[in-house]
Amino acid sequence: MAGDTLFDMNPVHPGKILRQKMEEVGWSTEELAKITGLSTSMVYSLIACKTNIGADTAKKLAAAFGNSATEWLKWDGLFRLSQTETEVSDIERMARLYQIAPIREMQKRGWISFSQNVAELESELKNFFCNAELEGDVPFPVALRRTDALPRLTINEKAWCFRARQLAAAIPIITSFNPKRLDMAEKKLRQLAAYRKESGRVPRVLADYGIRFVIVEPIAGVRIDGAAFWLDTEPVIAMSLRHDRIDGFWFTLMHEFAHIRNGDALSVDADMVDGVNGIMLTLIEDEAERLANEAAAASLIPPEELDSFIRRVGPLYPKTRIIQFAHKVKIHPGIIVGQLQYRKEIGYFAVRDQLVKVRDVVILTALTDGWNQSVAPSVL
Repeated sequence: MAGDTLFDMNPVHPGKILRQKMEEVGWSTEELAKITGLSTSMVYSLIACKTNIGADTAKKLAAAFGNSATEWLKWDGLFRLSQTETEVSDIERMARLYQIAPIREMQKRGWISFSQNVAELESELKNFFCNAELEGDVPFPVALRRTDALPRLTINEKAWCFRARQLAAAIPIITSFNPKRLDMAEKKLRQLAAYRKESGRVPRVLADYGIRFVIVEPIAGVRIDGAAFWLDTEPVIAMSLRHDRIDGFWFTLMHEFAHIRNGDALSVDADMVDGVNGIMLTLIEDEAERLANEAAAASLIPPEELDSFIRRVGPLYPKTRIIQFAHKVKIHPGIIVGQLQYRKEIGYFAVRDQLVKVRDVVILTALTDGWNQSVAPSVL
């Protein structure tokens, strides 16, 4: 390469270079020591290749031989690099693993071991992601043995999805899925939406109709509320319960249920619910999402019933009237509050006492990873 010296291309200890330059000018060890101010023992140590060259020594040698201190330091650095035995290929492999997966977060949650052996981590990630090569965009196996790429998600969000898939695969099938029974399944689910504690029966009802249900607490950076996908021909609903509100739980559940009813292969729904501001559906990416949104809202409160209530009661919505309407349509008043917030009929801080929490009820009956509940790796 142009500009490289023989010493650059074939690194040697700078002591050998020093000895060669001393021979060229005819200086003895003692003479070089007097010229540079270095100790005689230091010069001996250098030409015997027993010590490295620091910045101060490089400046003194450069002044004596008319070259630059940078050159001496470069020779010293190149030689030391040539003697390094670090296996850089392992470093490159480890860096690749950290690029495709949130290793630290997955280890903290017990999804993979705390091993720092690159071969062991590669093996664990291949199992976790169902991917023999770990190349390209990690595919997500869904529906009827088809393989669809995940939407553009962060590595943390992809890890969450695959953990949900792992949990779902561990659930035994009680009843085979039959799409013709979905109307009855929706009716059974809707009956549970009237009371907070009935939310705990959701996993069992879904299982009775061949639908697996799992909950995975989000890891850092995950803003997913729910996902719907398929294990071969069996549907799965996964939820994060990252916002613990009854309206958000039921809307997300019925949104994912709608994806299954519509046969959507894979839906990963983020930012559907905000912990303070309620249901947020301003961003609809495609027709499948729009249909799922509409179906979820309609399955909980018939649109004509809600429209009639708004015409009769608005713009003021006393809590007593909301509760009366909830009794009429047989649904929890918190779900009505959520719908009114979304329609901007009431403020996001109005009637908040009706937005009760349901997480503690649901995780008692659902296969859950998170909130001090975990699934042993051996089960998966």
